[in-house]
Amino acid sequence: MRVRKLERKRGWAFVVAAGILKPTLLTATSRTWIDGEKIPASGGCIVALNHISHVDPLLSAHFVYDHGRLPRYLAKSSLFSNTYLGGFLTSAGQIPVERLTRNAIGAYDAAVRAIGEGECIVIYPEGTLTRDPDLWPMKGKTGAARIALATGCPVIPVGQWGAQEILPPYTKTPHLVPRKHVTMKAGDPVDLADLVAAPHTPEATAVATDRIMAAITGLVEDVRGGTAPAVRLDPRQRGLREIGNPHDDEDHTRKRKRSR
Repeated sequence: MRVRKLERKRGWAFVVAAGILKPTLLTATSRTWIDGEKIPASGGCIVALNHISHVDPLLSAHFVYDHGRLPRYLAKSSLFSNTYLGGFLTSAGQIPVERLTRNAIGAYDAAVRAIGEGECIVIYPEGTLTRDPDLWPMKGKTGAARIALATGCPVIPVGQWGAQEILPPYTKTPHLVPRKHVTMKAGDPVDLADLVAAPHTPEATAVATDRIMAAITGLVEDVRGGTAPAVRLDPRQRGLREIGNPHDDEDHTRKRKRSR
């Protein structure tokens, strides 16, 4: 794999993060990066990935950084409440989002502005860790599509696998021994030209979202060597929590039954 030179000068937050995190990730994981050069070398763009572990942002940052871009994330607003972490995230240009609230529009505006300034925005369109029992991509939320339609920027889909072996979903203890292997594969930009040119209706946004998730799912099939379910899981239809640990309600129910 050829590492691409960074497109712009790093700020202090990226210098610190790269100095600490990259050597750690190089030690803890082996990696297969595939077609990362499909990420544009410059200009505003979205990199959209499937979400399988809380360690995903570190690994996707490594992937994007190795291919010459400084990643910007839509991060849950609670991370910014800590004085030190919040200051670091702000200095690194990360964007707070209050999920499932009306204030999420502020994150959308900030992301559109960042794209206009030539930034590379990393988004997990599912909005949370997948609820699919086999960790296949589930139904996406519309945020990435709305940003893409508003800006006309390229959306680069990425399928990844292996992060769940380092830190399984909703667990707190990483498994670093033996060394885990992570694979990420970038695809061609998702074709949204017809939708960008048409009125940006809810129906058009839904179609764009489905195209993005279909592209991601195809790449996940490639890196996993398997076949995804014909219909992606929809948490709302299944009555599953859309944010947070979906097992919390189950644990609470079991505890109540045991206490009776």
